[in-house]
Parts: sequence; structure tokens; C-alpha cells
Amino acid sequence: MFASDPSEPAGGPASGLPGASVPADAAAPDPIDAVALGWVDNAGITRVKTIPYARLDAVATHGVGFSPVFDVFLADDSITAGKLVGGPTGDLRLIPDLAALRPLAAQPGWAWAPGDRYTQDGVPYAGCQRTFARRMAARAGLRGLSLRMGFEVEWITGTEDAAGRFAPAFHKAAYGMTRVVRVSGQLRELIRALAAQDVSVLQVHPEYAAGQLEVSVAPEDPVGAADTTVLVRETIRAVAARHGHTVTFAPCVLPGEVGNGAHLHFSPWRDGMNLCHGGEGPQGLTREGEAFLAGVLRELPALLAIGAPSAASHLRLVPAQWAGVYRCWGLENREAALRLVTGMAGERQHTANAELKCFDATANPYLVVGTVIAAGLAGIEDGLRLPVEVPGDPSAADGVPRLPESPAAALAALEASAVLREALGETLFDAVTAVRRAEIVRSTGMTPSEIAGEARRLY
Repeated sequence: MFASDPSEPAGGPASGLPGASVPADAAAPDPIDAVALGWVDNAGITRVKTIPYARLDAVATHGVGFSPVFDVFLADDSITAGKLVGGPTGDLRLIPDLAALRPLAAQPGWAWAPGDRYTQDGVPYAGCQRTFARRMAARAGLRGLSLRMGFEVEWITGTEDAAGRFAPAFHKAAYGMTRVVRVSGQLRELIRALAAQDVSVLQVHPEYAAGQLEVSVAPEDPVGAADTTVLVRETIRAVAARHGHTVTFAPCVLPGEVGNGAHLHFSPWRDGMNLCHGGEGPQGLTREGEAFLAGVLRELPALLAIGAPSAASHLRLVPAQWAGVYRCWGLENREAALRLVTGMAGERQHTANAELKCFDATANPYLVVGTVIAAGLAGIEDGLRLPVEVPGDPSAADGVPRLPESPAAALAALEASAVLREALGETLFDAVTAVRRAEIVRSTGMTPSEIAGEARRLY
């Protein structure tokens, strides 16, 4: 899924700071009347505050009010509390990143910008997930490394009746042209909308499950990749609504069926060189690239509480469905949690990357990119090496461990991870773990069908 251009994108830290102004070319061909200022909470729900476009200059300087309690919202809008975060007291400022401002092609008159959160004294808020992702990218930069990242987006499209019953838009054949024919108008509009929003689409295609589609986009810097996947999902949702469809990015829609992933592709780079290619390590990895991947693999049980955090996630994480439930790696091995993707001969220096297959869209993408960077950097610091590669079905190999098989087991791994605890910091770690604990309690006693049905509606 990686494009051939390894250069870093324009942009950098958030420009929505005091003194920032609206770019002269920010307006779309149709006049913009309103702007959605977006963030993703620790339950993986994309939430917004909206403002009139005329106020964007002022809001870019002073932000809009924002309660810290949003950090402990659960997916169903109930609220928990941590030791450090929660309760009715306090306020923050949500400031849009104007460098990431995009007109919404499927919502005429609207634009979207991701926001960063600050205290009322103008200090970056310790619980801001987007700031955390930027901080981890900067930590890599201090070591001379940059990261190229991108999320695959899988979703199921269909119709919902008044009773809430969902019917996929198509069934057979998996990956078939018949599926494209059924939704060709919708896909054409999606491609045009994403292009209008400066999203570089690599491919759009039908997937395996009933009603399932996928879009892959070009890699970016970590924060840009997280921004883009949020924008892509909401654009998919808006385009589908214009065609009378409902979509879901839930990891499980029907128990026992193949679900939706949000696979993360990534590659570390140094001095313009891709560390996933051209080295003396296994399958052509450089030693530094190998150590980065080994660090990710070491922390993968804990990372699962970040990248596949929900009860619905664990309904998807079953063997023989290419969900990556085994803690191992392999060249082009779609059953391994960590898949090495070299790309075609002649362009591997640009395209070689690693893919984490076990993640899904109930995760906060900013937490995902930040924690993966933290894990990889720790692997480099500790001089780790990858274990023996698993070339085939991990279930048939001796001694290949499963990833945690419940949200509680994944949370225990996260709570035991010194690497991720340090990287997240006390405030963000407290909020994330509080939400995970509360979601575990909330889902206790629910049947698989109830868990899947709720996830379909919420995500």
C-alpha cells in the first residue's frame, strides 16, 4: 500500500497556535459556512465541535472550550473516571490545526480540521492523543529517524430499516466485479471526494465479507496518517449517506463472520533510506529496522489494548481469518500479527514496510501511531532481534503464542508495559486504562450478538 515517493510531506507541528491565520487558499470552490473541529476519544469515537467559518481565525488563536471529561467517555456516551481524569471540573481549549484543514467534498459548505488540546494557559494538554502522537514522532526525530505510516480502511455498507436491522448492500462474490457494479456510483463519488480533499488514494476494492469494501491511501508522517484515516472514514460515511446507505467500521458485524480491520502499515527511515530494505537482517531488513520491528513485536500484547481495544475487537480476532492473532512475524504472512511487505522488485527501497494486522477502527489512531513508535524506538534502544520467522500457518507451528484473547488480558499487558506507560505519560495512561476497565465492565454479560450489534451502530 506504500507509494513510491519516500519524501516527507509538507507541514509539521500544529499551526493552530496563537497568531495563526486562516490560509488564503483554505476555502473550497463552494463557500464554506461551517467547520467541524474533530478529535478522537479514548474509546475510538470521532467527536466534534463546530463553528461558523467566519470565526475560524479567532478560534485558531484562542480555541473553543473543551471539558477534560471527554477523555473518559465510553463508546455508548456513558462516563467513567480515572485517578487523574474525570468529573465536572476544569476546562481546556481545542485549537484547530489549520495546516490540516480540508473542505468536505461530500458535505457542501463544510470543512474539517483536526484539533489539538491545550490548557487555558496555552500549555499542551498532557491527555491530548494527537499531541502524544506528535511527541513520539519528534522523539524518533531526535534519534534521526522518521516514520512513514498509513492505515487501511475496511467498512461494510448497506441499508438499515426502522427497526435497526442491517442488510449488507451485496453478498457474493468476494472481491468480485459484481460488487463494484452494485455500488459503482458510490465508489466513484468517494474517489472524487477524497481527491478533492487532497487524499492520495492507492486503491479501492471490494473485500471478503458481505457488503465489505476497502480503501488504501498513500503513507504520510504519523500524525498526518492518523488525520487522514479519520477524514477518510467520515468521508465514506457522508458519501454513503448521499446514496441511502449506512456504513460501519466495526471490527465485528456478525459473530463468526470476517470483520473489519484497520491495518497499520509503517516503515522507519534514516537519512532518506528505508530501514525495511537493503540490510543484512532477515528478509533484507536493516539491523536497525529489525530492532524497530522487534520492539513492536515485544510490546504487541500491550499494544492490543490500544489498537484492538473493544469487546467487538476480540470477536474479530480469531484464527484463519487473516486477523493476525498470533504473536509472530513473517514475510507476506497474513496470519501473522506482524507481516513484512517487501513490494515488487525494483521499487522495494521505497515500498518495503511492515503491517500490523490485528488492529481495528475501534482504536484511536493517534494512540496507535504514537505507541507503535514508542515500542519500536525501545526495540532499537535495547538492540532487539526478531525471533525466528513463521513462514506458514502459525497454528501449525510449535510454540507460537496467541495474542491476548480478551480485553481484560490485553489491558493487563498494557498496565504491565513500562515502555508504553512512560511514553503515554501519567495523565493519558490513566485516562486510557480507566476507559478500558469501564468498557470491560460494561460489556460483561453481553452476548456476542449484542456486542457486535452495538459496535455496528457505534462505529
